Amino acid sequence: MLSGFKDFILRGNIVTMAVGLAVGSAFTAVVTGFSTAFITPLIGLATSSTGDFSTATFTAEGVTFPYGKFIGAAIAFVITAAVLYFLVVVPMMKVQGRLDRDKPVDIKAALRDCPRCYSQIPGIATRCSHCTSEVEPDAKALAMAGLPAPR
Repeated sequence: MLSGFKDFILRGNIVTMAVGLAVGSAFTAVVTGFSTAFITPLIGLATSSTGDFSTATFTAEGVTFPYGKFIGAAIAFVITAAVLYFLVVVPMMKVQGRLDRDKPVDIKAALRDCPRCYSQIPGIATRCSHCTSEVEPDAKALAMAGLPAPR
């Protein structure tokens, strides 16, 4: 029982996820500090206010609502999302696109619907595997696979 737990914990993707969470929380702290130290005062200068949103509140019927904390958190979220998207997601998509460019095309990956039973069949199929009716193969799929057109 304990050996199974040890195998689970030491599996590569669990360790990677733990490292990612630790780095993510540290990154969030840095972005929150940046937005508190620089972005919030700049917004304060632009709007001619104090620049410290953390103390901004309004009161309704004796209840105080600290909306300034929400504004600070929203600014930190937008900055974090933008940085992660432009510095992690976009470059990784470009790298993945370059790696996938040289991969051979899987001729069975191109799927289409059977015109009679509407089940999914490969684009190069000449007969439906579900209803066994004859179908015309997709010309694009045949060209990608390098196969000649059927007679």
